[in-house]
Amino acid sequence: MTTFEHAIDVVDLTVQRGKQTVLNGVSFRVAPGSVTGLLGPSGSGKTTLLRAIVGVQKIKSGQAKVLGLPAGTAKLRKQVGYVTQQPSVYGDLTVRQNVRYFALIQGAATAAADEAIRDVGLAELSGRAVDALSGGQRARVSLACALVGNPDVLILDEPTVGLDPVLRRDLWQHFHDLADRGITLLISSHVMDEADRCERLLLLREGKLLADETPGELRAATGAADLEEAFLRLILEQQETPERKVSA
Repeated sequence: MTTFEHAIDVVDLTVQRGKQTVLNGVSFRVAPGSVTGLLGPSGSGKTTLLRAIVGVQKIKSGQAKVLGLPAGTAKLRKQVGYVTQQPSVYGDLTVRQNVRYFALIQGAATAAADEAIRDVGLAELSGRAVDALSGGQRARVSLACALVGNPDVLILDEPTVGLDPVLRRDLWQHFHDLADRGITLLISSHVMDEADRCERLLLLREGKLLADETPGELRAATGAADLEEAFLRLILEQQETPERKVSA
């Protein structure tokens, strides 16, 4: 994998739908081999931002680059894995058939598919049809399909929704294991207790980036004991001083 100073580089990104501004001049950078959390309430623009980074979202202005290339460039298709909020798998196929199919179209070996299934904790259910699985299990099938191609960048939209606490813990540990291997992860969530599992946090509200800081920096900047309180204080501060600058 080629080394880049920034795995993801977003500059003054603005997205509109009709007359509504969904993202308003968003800028940030993500370091290679890191776990970055994209947090904010529902409707804040998280999914739109992730879609722009993957290259499937029409933008009004600004730019998003991934591994030094414009988002959506054909060369990035095998280098960027994307897991949407809604599982993008075939319900009439088994877990194993789904993951092996995605392995085939990405040129990965069958063994890689089986490894991805084990990594997301579905080895015992690999022969079961996806339609027979719970919502959380289907989400893990989607994650396995994204992992099977061994991407350099992994974009995850609410990957832990509906999962029990033990599995959430195990998946976050796996995310950090992937980062240790050099994979860059950008993970969205609206659950603030997951923020401490990230090396860096992007806090988004109403299409604007309120902060780009480590959890420790965010606590220090707001004087809050926990990150949920820190986020609330940022919102209040933003309302009082709209021109607050985020960290570079």
